[in-house]
Amino acid sequence: MAHYGRRRRRREGDEHENHERWLVSYADFITLLFAFFVVMYALSSINEGKYRIMSDSISSAFRSDPGMSPASQPGISPGTSAPMPTKRLLQNAKTDAMQVVKRERLRNMAKELNKALAPLVDEGKVKVTEGALGITVDINASVLFAPGDARLDLGAVRALAAVAQILAPTDFPIIVEGHTDNTPISTAQFPSNWELSGMRASSVVRLFIETGVDGRRLTATGYAEQRPLADNATAEGRQRNRRVAITIESRNPDNAVEVPIPGN
Repeated sequence: MAHYGRRRRRREGDEHENHERWLVSYADFITLLFAFFVVMYALSSINEGKYRIMSDSISSAFRSDPGMSPASQPGISPGTSAPMPTKRLLQNAKTDAMQVVKRERLRNMAKELNKALAPLVDEGKVKVTEGALGITVDINASVLFAPGDARLDLGAVRALAAVAQILAPTDFPIIVEGHTDNTPISTAQFPSNWELSGMRASSVVRLFIETGVDGRRLTATGYAEQRPLADNATAEGRQRNRRVAITIESRNPDNAVEVPIPGN
């Protein structure tokens, strides 16, 4: 009888065994999987600040006491139900989306500029590129001006008017730079290359304004021979250095690499 009683108690204990313990392991697995994907998402972003915010948000979520009220939990302000790091993440996501739209607008603008200036691009006298600061249109001075002059040629007026029509509906800041070679100039109108480069940039800006570009977006500056693209020791190098550079700024300097637009 005693032996039978022990066997019976053993069977009763077996009946009360918890057969749902696998749920604990399953929950742990899901938690680890979630953490893995969060880490992968964070590492996919080059913004260290976003990674830190995401990490802080997850840490706060796991440290939160389920019994605490929302107002008393770390990272939650009174009258709100979302942790502050989460709000910052949403704001950053919105900013990123706006930057994507801006880059797409710039890309489309670059294609339009490349198309409008196609004959000059094919001749190698105009180059349209995208870089960290936005779009740059390099125009050889021979397309725009007579030697030693800052008055726009008739053909230059038509080409620049086409550029202005593309720029006018947008809101990006525009910088127009005049550049010369190192050949000295000394005339009553242009005592040095500084005056010549500055006046050439101003001539382009003035035409842009007359064609409908908001003057508040425009800046004209002259660099004389201080920023050469090529060696001034050769005639070819000097010709390359005599130019006007028009930069449509994205105001988003990142690690972008300057890439020629297809068609250059």
